Amino acid sequence: MTSSPAVPVSLAEIARLAGVGRAAVSNWRRRHESFPERIGGTDVSPQFSLTEIEVWLRENKKLKKDTEREWLWPQFEALGSRDAAGLAVAAAGRVMSGAQEPAADEPDLSDEARQLVDRAAELGRREGALETFEFLLRRWLDVNVRQISTTPEPLATLMADLAHEAGALADGGGRHGVGTVLDPACGTGHLLAAAAAYAPARLIGCDRDPVLAALAEARLMLVPGPPRGGPASEVRAADSLRVDPFGDARADVVLCNPPFNERDWGYEELATDARWAHGVPPRTEPELAWVQHCLARLSPGGTAVLLLPPAVASRKAGRRIRGSLLRTGQLRAVVALPPGCAAPHSVSLQLWVLRMPGSVQEATSGEVLLADAASRFPRTQARDSVPDWSALSSFVQSAIDAAAGREAEASTWPEFVRSVPVIDLLDDEVDLTPGRHIAPAPSGAGSRRAESWEEFGRVAAALDEAGGRLAALELSGQGAGTPSTATVGELARAGALTLRGGQQPAGGTVCEGQPAADGVPLLTVPDLLIDGEPHSWISAADAETEGTLVVQAGDVVVAGVARAFSAWVHQGRPTVLGPQLYALRVHPEQLDAWFLAGSLRAPANARQAGTHASSSSRVDVRKLQVRQVSLAEQQTYGEAFRQVAVFDKAVRRLSALGSGLVRDLGDDLAAGRLAGIA
Repeated sequence: MTSSPAVPVSLAEIARLAGVGRAAVSNWRRRHESFPERIGGTDVSPQFSLTEIEVWLRENKKLKKDTEREWLWPQFEALGSRDAAGLAVAAAGRVMSGAQEPAADEPDLSDEARQLVDRAAELGRREGALETFEFLLRRWLDVNVRQISTTPEPLATLMADLAHEAGALADGGGRHGVGTVLDPACGTGHLLAAAAAYAPARLIGCDRDPVLAALAEARLMLVPGPPRGGPASEVRAADSLRVDPFGDARADVVLCNPPFNERDWGYEELATDARWAHGVPPRTEPELAWVQHCLARLSPGGTAVLLLPPAVASRKAGRRIRGSLLRTGQLRAVVALPPGCAAPHSVSLQLWVLRMPGSVQEATSGEVLLADAASRFPRTQARDSVPDWSALSSFVQSAIDAAAGREAEASTWPEFVRSVPVIDLLDDEVDLTPGRHIAPAPSGAGSRRAESWEEFGRVAAALDEAGGRLAALELSGQGAGTPSTATVGELARAGALTLRGGQQPAGGTVCEGQPAADGVPLLTVPDLLIDGEPHSWISAADAETEGTLVVQAGDVVVAGVARAFSAWVHQGRPTVLGPQLYALRVHPEQLDAWFLAGSLRAPANARQAGTHASSSSRVDVRKLQVRQVSLAEQQTYGEAFRQVAVFDKAVRRLSALGSGLVRDLGDDLAAGRLAGIA
């Protein structure tokens, strides 16, 4: 495939194109005089000609994967701006969908962009139109991740499922066909695409960003299902709150992830708008403006699901509107999600389920379903956590199922789920935060507490045993003179060990959550800051790509960043290491792995090898020092280091268990559940 010589690519992009790590590309550049000269950028971040790089990779047989999609994307990115690339991707999607005419408001594309559109369309005919478009869209979103906030696909699916199930619940279990689905702030169309699984007759949406609207429209034209285009699906570029292009439309389902915390949402010009049936939203409550806007667009019996920040449920300024939503029976459920489900990832976002009553009986049901998934799925450090989407979806489904059997005894409700009478919520605060109204079910808490006490006993016994062994160690008051040391770099040059650094896997290869059957866990520095366990994975095929570092049992792993500095002997299944993690594979006839790991993790090593300019400073692993002693002495010290590692693990686990037990016991005692003291 021939590319324009003007298209620049970075070292990271070359690594992705070749299917290797960035370190491999840097090595090629140093070792091969024929490697192309840079055409731009800086010495630290050089850029090269895509055409020259392609020729060099093919001539030197360095291509490990050769998909035309990978070679096509840099040319879109080279169009020069976020909007130009986005509009070209949208135009390519429209052409791949079979649209004969451009969109009415589609801006003129440059000749270069039109050539790329034709090339993408040709590729889509060979490799699949939807797959090609989704690839280009994903790349575009990755490049502009700081400017554009999207609804993750698992969350979009959960919201579409919740709207469908909530509608079925209100209809007595027999959900009628969904005629129209609306998203008034659709972005690139994640929610509308998820709703297409229920085969609606019409998908409509709008977004004030013309580029996002164009991408969403192209996406809907490619989504599998009934024929779309024309009256079947429509996306317009507009600000829904100020000038709604679908003001006369009524939807059976409204799905919305509105912009958060915006003060300039139209408070002055919309003060007398007819949509504010529950009161004029205060200037500081734009989310409640979106809630009422969505309700105003629902047909009788329709359901809306919105993703909202948690403050909307409790801010004083919005209590009058919240109270009106409760009294009219239009707010049906509030689900507190665990942190990490969507941006901003550090907070527990909420799903609000609203219903436009189709009958008087619906309007006077008198109860609101509250589900506290944030407490059901707690996170150690929510900022970097990965939700278990399968478990979360099952939890929400169980809440809906419980609400369907409203007459059941309270003891049969799932833990962290409750149907609360509206009258109990209409106090001075009208706080709808689920955690404020739900206490863990005594039976479930008791079962978990019994398991925790049992594990606490086992860990305490193991800790006592490990502590006894360490207490029996005979330690002299001083070291054996000035020790002779060697650095990791010197040991590597001497052949006592091999040192490799982890790399960020190629874009699009990382999957969140637990690994599939053929998946390989991916360990990163953020994982170490949470709980030390991998939270993502890549396929076995991607793990075999050149440049990917897979650590095996017995290897020594070193975290090369000051805030997470540590070293340990890896045990368990093979694992891919991400950036700033290093694997040291020892030659057992020269080095003992436990001795090496224990020596490297000594605080003195971190002080000597790190720059300590900040907590994110890197540690130069090659400068870490190890005492030079005989192999027999290494093994003696290695066994002691191993016992210290066992002790450390037990201490950490016992601390976590103890904190959880203290918290649970405090809740139970405060709730008056004490039956007696043994």
